[in-house]
Amino acid sequence: MRFAWFLAQKHLRYRKTQSLVTILGVAAGVMVLTTALSLTNGFTRGLIDATLRAVPHVTLTALDPGDAPRPQDPQITAETPVLITKALLTRRAAAGRRAGVDFGTLIGVGAGAAKVYPGLGLDELRPGALVLGGALARSLGAWPGDEVYALSVNQKRRRFDLAATFSTGNYLIDSVFAFAKIADVAELLGSPGAVGGWHIRIRDPSLAPQVARRLEAGGKYQARTWQDANRTLIEQLALQKRVIAIVVFLIVIVAALGIANVLVLVVLEKKADIAVLRVIGASAGQVAGAFALEAVALGGLGVILGDLLGWALSFYLSLRPLRIPGQLYFITTLPVRMQLGDFVWVSALAFAMVLIAAVLPLRRALAVKPGLVLR
Repeated sequence: MRFAWFLAQKHLRYRKTQSLVTILGVAAGVMVLTTALSLTNGFTRGLIDATLRAVPHVTLTALDPGDAPRPQDPQITAETPVLITKALLTRRAAAGRRAGVDFGTLIGVGAGAAKVYPGLGLDELRPGALVLGGALARSLGAWPGDEVYALSVNQKRRRFDLAATFSTGNYLIDSVFAFAKIADVAELLGSPGAVGGWHIRIRDPSLAPQVARRLEAGGKYQARTWQDANRTLIEQLALQKRVIAIVVFLIVIVAALGIANVLVLVVLEKKADIAVLRVIGASAGQVAGAFALEAVALGGLGVILGDLLGWALSFYLSLRPLRIPGQLYFITTLPVRMQLGDFVWVSALAFAMVLIAAVLPLRRALAVKPGLVLR
């Protein structure tokens, strides 16, 4: 082993520039891939967090509006009765301001709404008041204190005072949702005392499917989880991460081929030296071991350097996040979420590719016939 390592060091020093370029190639591939995965993880988590601020973990739709008892489950941390309808929202023209009109999803909520929708300012909600998503309020040209009129599907009209606006960071939510007291929405729909169902927040959002199944077992509700409501989005994000990983990993394959190229050149140039070593007693295993150690050294150094650079770049981007258009990507900044598992599998796969790429040079080295070369 010491002899093989001695030969490997000599070969690496002989081609310093090529060795350095090869290490940097592997490092660049690993850095780009780990950084891309960290950004993708952050984007996914940021979008889901923004969505969960205005989407209940579990939505219960009452099969009988007249029989909608309060749901009970150990996972529930907050719940509120709801009554939901589509409405045409309007704001009258005022001095220097033209009228505003837009469609919205009007959600009537009861006690506990501020806990189910944390950070949306629903503690400001009073009878006769309305809380609008920021994008919807801008579309109407409305500010807190303005009068907003809601026209329901049954052609009934009601005046609301705009109490506050909210911003989740998810444009699709901020441009559609409006909250009011459940009694006001029931009056607008001409159904006093009606309860359409319950919106629920639980301790662990990932357990929403299990909680939904338990609550449906009572036979009074049809349950829908936040994963069901956003399934297309979740699947698209998962597909996006896989595509990014595949595309960027091609860089690592190119870098691995660079290592193979360096080793092949060394074998071709050192054929005579290999033959002499074999004649004076070096075994085929020792000669092949030297080239294997070169591949391990080049790949190992490249992977380690790539992990360090990927972590440093991801950490920098977490301190200075990239700004993106919220109207297009739902969130205004690109968060970073580094996961140890991503670094581990990227490093392992990159190192494996390097070892696979080193097979051809090893076979060439083993195929050298001392007698034929020396003759």
